[in-house]
Amino acid sequence: MLAEQRRDRILEILGEKGSVSVNELYHRLKVSRETIRRDITRLDTENRLRKTHGGALTVTDMEPAFDDRLEVNRPGKKAIGEMAASLVPDGASLIIDAGTTTLRLAEALGRSRKLTVITNDIQVSGRLAGRNENKVLLLGGELQGMDGATTGRDATEMLSHYLCDFAFIGASALSPVMGLMDYTREAAELRAQMLMRAHIAIVLADYSKFNRTAPVEVGNFKQVRKLITDRKPDRKMAASLSFLKDGITIAKP
Repeated sequence: MLAEQRRDRILEILGEKGSVSVNELYHRLKVSRETIRRDITRLDTENRLRKTHGGALTVTDMEPAFDDRLEVNRPGKKAIGEMAASLVPDGASLIIDAGTTTLRLAEALGRSRKLTVITNDIQVSGRLAGRNENKVLLLGGELQGMDGATTGRDATEMLSHYLCDFAFIGASALSPVMGLMDYTREAAELRAQMLMRAHIAIVLADYSKFNRTAPVEVGNFKQVRKLITDRKPDRKMAASLSFLKDGITIAKP
């Protein structure tokens, strides 16, 4: 295969998935990793893809708008939210991350009582504040566009003063190589902090987040105790999650 043909094939694979790792291209194209890295660097220079640590993204790859994400896999996210809510006893303290799947968790907690909830999501706080004797603390910080989520130094600083029973973290992307990933450094840093501020950290991610990458790695991923999802991950993804002390729970829609 000629170099230009190989680069076109890389772009085709990238177009199918939105993101791709060097390892995947190595197995699919049967050329050396060094050759693939050179191809990715060349395509990045030509602005035909975005180079990331360990792989590449499409040049238009960015987190979809909140309303668009809200419509993706509604049954799966609802099942995940309900499964997560079943773990939370009345009177518990919990961190709830911003996102569409964590919003389903907040909805499923509608009958829970006397919760202490710390969140960076305006919509999550609206679902739980002012009802059933709940106490809700909304993290300060910069409000992100239409998502209704706060991030930044003010949010991480406020969170550093609290320790909770549970942290429920969303996922922008789950890579078998890099683990939990996010689209901005600020969001990644806040999620990393959330993982450290709870006795039990749980990731909520529907199947669409598997085998994807985003530009920024989320730290402290090994603090996660459990993953709740709606489909069994493939062998490679499951192997990368073997460190989870409480394993993977499948919530059937």
